[in-house]
Amino acid sequence: MAQTNVAGGLRAPGLLDRERIVATAGFNRWLVPPAALCIHLCIGMAYGFSVFWKPLQGALTGADGKPLAECSAGAVTFSEKAAGTLTALTATDCNWSQFDLGWMYTFFFVLLGVSAAIWGGWLERAGPRKAGLVSTICWCGGLLISAFGVYTHQLWLMWLGSGVIGGIGLGLGYISPVSTLIKWFPDRRGMATGMAIMGFGGGAMIGSPLATFLMDKIFKTATEPGVWQTFVAMAAIYVVFMTIGSFGYRLPPPGWKPEGWTPPPSAKSMITSNHVHLDNAHKTSAFWLIWLALCMNVSAGIGIIGAASPMLQETFGGALAGQPGVGYLDMKKDAVLAASAAAVGAGFVGLISLFNIFGRFAWASASDKLGRKLTYFIFFTLGAALYVLAAFSADWKILALFVGCFCIIASMYGGGFSTVPAYLADIFGTQFVGAIHGRLLTAWSTAGIVGPVVVNYLHDTRYAEGIAPDQLYGQIFYILGGMLVVGFIANLLIRPVDPKWHMSDAEVAAEQAKLTNAAAGATTGSFGIGRGGLDAKAVLFWLLVGVPLAWGVWQTAVKALVLFQ
Repeated sequence: MAQTNVAGGLRAPGLLDRERIVATAGFNRWLVPPAALCIHLCIGMAYGFSVFWKPLQGALTGADGKPLAECSAGAVTFSEKAAGTLTALTATDCNWSQFDLGWMYTFFFVLLGVSAAIWGGWLERAGPRKAGLVSTICWCGGLLISAFGVYTHQLWLMWLGSGVIGGIGLGLGYISPVSTLIKWFPDRRGMATGMAIMGFGGGAMIGSPLATFLMDKIFKTATEPGVWQTFVAMAAIYVVFMTIGSFGYRLPPPGWKPEGWTPPPSAKSMITSNHVHLDNAHKTSAFWLIWLALCMNVSAGIGIIGAASPMLQETFGGALAGQPGVGYLDMKKDAVLAASAAAVGAGFVGLISLFNIFGRFAWASASDKLGRKLTYFIFFTLGAALYVLAAFSADWKILALFVGCFCIIASMYGGGFSTVPAYLADIFGTQFVGAIHGRLLTAWSTAGIVGPVVVNYLHDTRYAEGIAPDQLYGQIFYILGGMLVVGFIANLLIRPVDPKWHMSDAEVAAEQAKLTNAAAGATTGSFGIGRGGLDAKAVLFWLLVGVPLAWGVWQTAVKALVLFQ
């Protein structure tokens, strides 16, 4: 659609404008999911940042070649650790602790939700290409700032670069394809968003082993851990992939639908054919009930996933290394035994990661058949039952059952993320679903604090009370199961939106008119799988993202095999 310039004349849409990327006849909709994966596989490295913690903790060395003391050395209480962190922000004569660096995760996921909520409306107006490029600048630029922070040993630059600026890039990159994919795949909403959000879960599978390889094999020296160089190299790689993804986005013309597809009756499937404006979505009870359901699902999973390796080692102790009679505390006294158990713990983390990523695709795809409400019903009922079973399996010391419980829980944790965009589209329509999804992600920001705080606080409190390590988690599992019961009630109460919140035909037409001229000549059913499906161009694009993803899965699977040896 032509736009007015400052002089009052008309100008053609710019290269990055939303109106410029409306697809024309012959475009294959299967080119859009790999474009989304190009971005999500890059920003998903946020999950894998812990690979940098150990190298950074020993980055500064003395004349004897040994690492300098941490800035918070000797700190025990939270206030003492916090004081040490404040010192670490600018100190150049002491090393950072894991506590100092761990705040990066808080920044990542709080800023993800906040930025998605703040700029989600702008994304709907600007379009996914412009949002994707802004995400690229923030995420990759944040890595470069962090590289300078590591080079100068300034922790505040690390926080600002990757944590704050990169976190904003996470939010914009995460939601940039959601609305677009749902509009391209109205017949498979869950599958479409599951493919993209699967990439966010899989980003660490590629990024973590890549970062480890670059640090250990390319940049590491006797006095340099190679972290800042790795940041620069990964920023260069990511900027290429994310730019390709951003320019690969296309929007369907207004009124487009797959050839031969008819929307299902809304009375039976809770899928509305109407639209709710972004400004009104949060005024409905459905929005807040979905918000609460997502928050409880994520809170119940994220704390345990973050503590997966120590949880397994504390619960099963020497049994992980073939010594079932040796408890965790005694096992830690034997370096060989402890190392063997730690390897099994790392394998457990890898296995959980695999179930997390594939759960995102499998559950979201299944929701197209089951319906979103029933899918969340399964998450909450099965999840609560599995937490109870996990508590019993810990007491019974049945490792296989314990691991199986958490693999399924991890799959539903990931499935909750990938299914919720389609849930929102079913309830609020597709016109503003990307922006509404952005606001809903504040539930993730909240859960990112609630889940770990509950798990870590209860763990440390119970340990201080003298409770044996293998008994620490039983009570925690019951509390997390209770969170899922709260989510179950919230999901049960979700109903279709009151018609008073629906946009009028005139309001919808006004929004869609912005793309109508750009889409002139487009016809219903002229795109997508009805006209070729995975043609040569689509196959090549899928290989671009599929090969790195397969490599990452293979690397993770190799680590997970330790569990079965």
